[in-house]
Amino acid sequence: MTMKPMAALTKSPRTTVPYELKKGQNRLFHKLPSGLKMEVIEQRRSKSERENPPLVFVHGSYHAAWCWAEHWLPFFSSSGFDSYAVSLLGQGESDEPLGTVAGTLQTHASDIADFIESNLGSSPPVLIGHSFGGLIVQYYLANIVNKQTLGTENAFPELSGVVLVCSVPPSGNSGLVLRYLFSNPVAAFKVTLSLAAKGFQKSIPLCRETFFSQAMDDQLVKRYQDLMIESSRMPLFDLRKLNASLPVPKPMENSTNVLVLGAKDDFIVDCEGLKETGWFYEVEPVCIEGVAHDMMLDCSWEKGAEVLLSWLCGLSKP
Repeated sequence: MTMKPMAALTKSPRTTVPYELKKGQNRLFHKLPSGLKMEVIEQRRSKSERENPPLVFVHGSYHAAWCWAEHWLPFFSSSGFDSYAVSLLGQGESDEPLGTVAGTLQTHASDIADFIESNLGSSPPVLIGHSFGGLIVQYYLANIVNKQTLGTENAFPELSGVVLVCSVPPSGNSGLVLRYLFSNPVAAFKVTLSLAAKGFQKSIPLCRETFFSQAMDDQLVKRYQDLMIESSRMPLFDLRKLNASLPVPKPMENSTNVLVLGAKDDFIVDCEGLKETGWFYEVEPVCIEGVAHDMMLDCSWEKGAEVLLSWLCGLSKP
């Protein structure tokens, strides 16, 4: 991975003011087969007595690699894990593809697979996805195939584990919206206003209610709000086409360990959505008290990080 000029296929400039990296972090650009470049923020581990799998973090809508770089990359690198956060195409400092949307489940997952194949070699990572990034990770998991069976060109690289953080469930967000419409019409209106109409970009209270705990102060909400506006230059998906392609398939012949993490105060993914994801992967979901949808940025971000670290340490045991 090297710093290179923007690809010729890019339609518009990247963010006006890039996220300011923390000590020990590097911004790299991974060149994809298309010629476009994908931003990666990396933070290498401190010395560790054991060989831990690398961690690859995937953001959701209106976010980019910076959302992991704020707290979780420093936390996990200091805990002995090489950590990488990608910005999907059209987000953050990544190049922007031609068209009206950034991609599909298949193209986003393929970009992540290309990064893993090219840079992590023989070290299968743990792939961690948030919100719609979690749906991309689910698609990736469903398409891992033994390379010796199909050949390298047709297989996504294997993983050491998968973590779904406040993830959109396998069936998509349609069920979430319908449940809100019948159980809490006011909440349904707010979610639609905030996300579909991008109302969170214009209102600090609505941005806080959508993504964060009520305890977060206005100044910090405004900082994250500005970063979201800057980093989401085009939609991740065509939602109509996405919903038509769902649910994601069940993983085949795959014994990858899966952790499903949810937030008690999540305004977007409700309890039923969390249960659906756990049921689909036959695991008991873990619901963290006192955090909202953006678990990795919230006031008590360390609660989810510590649960994840405990799970990762379990993976690393012989």
